Amino acid sequence: MIRCLINAGPTREYIDEVRFISNPSSGKFGCAIANAAFLAGWDVQIILGPCTAQASEGVKVSRVVSADDMYKECAKHFPSCDIFIACAAVCDMKVKTRNSGKVKKSNIDFTLDCEPTIDILKTLSKEKRERNQKLIGFAAETENLEQYAKTKLVEKNLDGIVANIVGQGKAFESDENEVSIYFKDGIIKNFPLANKTDLAKELVKCFNQKYFE
Repeated sequence: MIRCLINAGPTREYIDEVRFISNPSSGKFGCAIANAAFLAGWDVQIILGPCTAQASEGVKVSRVVSADDMYKECAKHFPSCDIFIACAAVCDMKVKTRNSGKVKKSNIDFTLDCEPTIDILKTLSKEKRERNQKLIGFAAETENLEQYAKTKLVEKNLDGIVANIVGQGKAFESDENEVSIYFKDGIIKNFPLANKTDLAKELVKCFNQKYFE
């Protein structure tokens, strides 16, 4: 049985007890992929950031909040997976010092002192089993999609990357998506705009045919 690890949804990087840095990721596409993989007979573990999307019964689910939390949970399951599909929209930054309690408006420092969060996929790619473990990343861009996707593919030592344009009502929080997959071997697969549930089935079928048949 193919063992699949997926992460999905946003992360929240708290500034104080009530304020945080995040993004509009809904987790819908990641859950759709998890559901499609489970229906294909895969053993699926999904790590979900704070979102309302839910995976179907039979998919194993872990809930996390921050990028650090997500990294720790992914790292726990990564060694035993055959394929890691990393579609979470992990925040790129966090405040260096989180305030305790709620900071009153009159005391807010409007210049945040931030530092990078851990790059989960790039970190775990250094530990991958070179011959048989597959890593699939995601690239959500507003421009120069192919250029940025191919750069990430190389920099993060991936086997493939699913790329899509975001903004202007596309992808984030939508029930539809349109993607291209850039593979390490140079092959490109384009998938036209479709419902995320149907698109997820096509992606799982594509990965299964390419890596496991």
